[in-house]
Amino acid sequence: MTVPATDSIYDSAFVRELVKQLRALDTYGVQDKSTPDQLIQPFIITKDARKVIPIIGDISPVTLSRISAFYNAVAMMIESECKLIARPFLNINHEGFGTLLIIVGKLVVVEKTLRDMHRFGFPDLNSLKTESDTLLNVALGRIGKYPEVAGL
Repeated sequence: MTVPATDSIYDSAFVRELVKQLRALDTYGVQDKSTPDQLIQPFIITKDARKVIPIIGDISPVTLSRISAFYNAVAMMIESECKLIARPFLNINHEGFGTLLIIVGKLVVVEKTLRDMHRFGFPDLNSLKTESDTLLNVALGRIGKYPEVAGL
């Protein structure tokens, strides 16, 4: 299912940042001519498509890049909101389990246990945007509660 490029969600700051992150990962320019909806499409995985993806075996480098781009975009959104450097730390083992930390100053603003990352994706573009907004709101809430630690 392809979301039309005219969808207003492509105008959101997060989706624009995600497209930037994906283009930054494309060091050879293979996808220079790809539209934003073509770049975002691999993040959309329907329930039926998710069932087909095997969970046994090593997680693919393409999937790892996609996960990294998503959480890097979240970190950049945190930076743009609070004007402090946000550093994402992603540790995923070959079985698809791991941890995500986003740190601002000395404050852990996002901590998330990652499971089943072989199947990383969202049922639709709105779910992708909702997840990013949730992570951003959690981070900004923690920064607001502990600004002195975030500023270190």
